[in-house]
Amino acid sequence: MTTVHNAARSQTNYASDRLRPVRIWLYAMAAMVLLMVVVGGITRLTESGLSITSWKPISGTIPPLNDAQWQAEFDAYKQIPQYEVNNSWMSLDDFKVIFFWEFVHRLLGRLLGVAFLIPFVVFLAQKRFTPQLAWPLFGLFVLGGFQGALGWWMVSSGLSELTSVSQYRLAAHLTAASLLFIALIYVPRSLEPGRVTGLAPQRNMGWAVVLLGLIILQIGAGAFVAGLDAGMGYNTWPLMDGALVPQGLGAMQPGWKNLFENALTVQFIHRTIAYVIVAYVAVMLYQQRDAGGFAGVHGWLPRLAILVLLQVVLGIGTLLMAVPISLAVGHQALAFMLAGVIIAYIADMRRAHRTAS
Repeated sequence: MTTVHNAARSQTNYASDRLRPVRIWLYAMAAMVLLMVVVGGITRLTESGLSITSWKPISGTIPPLNDAQWQAEFDAYKQIPQYEVNNSWMSLDDFKVIFFWEFVHRLLGRLLGVAFLIPFVVFLAQKRFTPQLAWPLFGLFVLGGFQGALGWWMVSSGLSELTSVSQYRLAAHLTAASLLFIALIYVPRSLEPGRVTGLAPQRNMGWAVVLLGLIILQIGAGAFVAGLDAGMGYNTWPLMDGALVPQGLGAMQPGWKNLFENALTVQFIHRTIAYVIVAYVAVMLYQQRDAGGFAGVHGWLPRLAILVLLQVVLGIGTLLMAVPISLAVGHQALAFMLAGVIIAYIADMRRAHRTAS
């Protein structure tokens, strides 16, 4: 019996060693996505996203190298409504500043694709993962490519009629990024070696999945706030426009437009979802305290609570200070990190359930 046990342990250790580079690679990809979110937030807040008016997957990796090329890019920017309405005062030097952020954002996207594809092919050739794992990983690559396509679809919305990108497309782009980030955390976390201690009943799993859904919904709602510049107004808390429930939430007709196009309503929804998340996490903590405490896998819950409180403080600070770039970008990045912690908790509960069974 001891021999069989040792053989099984040796086989497990061997599989773990072979998958270790895969886990590190996927965590690195998640970090790159988070970096893209940060740069994307800066791009949005500096209104840089429309500075590059064309999509050139290969040649676009090289920035303008001489005065003629810079002038050509600037002349192309001058043709869109954002320049004509908002930025006609810009000089070429001013344009170079906003061009920089959009260029870096797109370059990171290209680097992410390369950094995913090459190791994937190498690991596949080394047979570090089975076909059952290879296909989901290839699906992550496809999701990353889809995210890039969504990015250009978003940018194109601001090149003809609008002076900024569509808030609908911005929400789609940011939500898709959150799904990619979550997947890049879940897969390697599921492949972690070692035994996870603690009971993980289906009730806990269900509560965590709902919380993750609320965070994704809040990320999408935050994108609508950003797309409408809704955070630039109603910069008080806890009152909003002098009331807990302000008037004018349903001012637009048809009524559904208020959910996505009324800056007052969009910011109110974002606040309300935050209150729901805080209350929800408080209930999760209370239930788990009575159900056995926070040892083992449920040690994630206090960390979740701390991150949620920090996110609330960042959100209120961002609002009261009329959206300074540093706080706003931190607020957006922390939302992704919060989603990452929740999916790690879910992955560990699944591992604990497999261990118990």
